[in-house]
Amino acid sequence: MAKLVLGEDSKEIPDGSNITDACRDLGIVIACGVGVCGACKIKVLEGMENLNELTQEEKDFGLLEKDERLACVCKIKSGTVKIKSAFD
Repeated sequence: MAKLVLGEDSKEIPDGSNITDACRDLGIVIACGVGVCGACKIKVLEGMENLNELTQEEKDFGLLEKDERLACVCKIKSGTVKIKSAFD
């Protein structure tokens, strides 16, 4: 099981899973759900290597810093990833 951490809260999810539901449960806003609006933009504080490569949706979105991802289209391979909202 992989683990997503936001502040003092965390959520375990199966390796290889999309992080959308876990992020929503942790309080990240998920709006469009398809990588278009950017409302779910997160900063990865630790564990970027535990996430999949940028998706085509993220590449098309542009405007992402190297420590940012779109939670609605991102998957966690394994391990622990610490995040925060990019809007905090």
